[in-house]
Amino acid sequence: MINLFATGTPQEINAVLANRDQRAALQNKLVCSTSSDKSVVTLKLNIPGPIKNNAALTQLFKTGFATFKQALTIQRQIDWDQPTGPEAFLVVDGSPEKIKQRAVIFEDQHPLGRLFDVDVLTWQADLQQAQPVSRQDFGQPARRCLLCDQPAKVCARSRRHTVAELQAAINQHYQLLMETN
Repeated sequence: MINLFATGTPQEINAVLANRDQRAALQNKLVCSTSSDKSVVTLKLNIPGPIKNNAALTQLFKTGFATFKQALTIQRQIDWDQPTGPEAFLVVDGSPEKIKQRAVIFEDQHPLGRLFDVDVLTWQADLQQAQPVSRQDFGQPARRCLLCDQPAKVCARSRRHTVAELQAAINQHYQLLMETN
């Protein structure tokens, strides 16, 4: 069986938090400089545990990302290949609502989409920062856990599943995908 987490440099929480801050700063900059007829989209992988990036994870990201962006009209693209994981930032034609609906379809229906986190951002003046458009804004249910039928955020916050269990599920999902292609 493939082990996507066999190689790579383990990331400490400080690096993950610093990357989150850098991502937020870039997101704010992009949203502030983007006209209302365009949307800012960020993509990253949902990867539990200390290994966040390696050749296999980068290839997985590139494959899913290429599929997601196929029908978009991209005005700007910024690619990050950080030790904390591959990410991409896009400015695309279309309203945040339209693009978010497309992101939900990708996350829920594409074989790799389940492993991605696709955020469509809008400016929240009261918070003075970019915020993701919520699935619930469109009557969509919350994302489900990889291992059970509970909302993913509930399982993540309560640490219901171990990192090893989540990584095994991701490995199995990836293996099945590779066997069918």
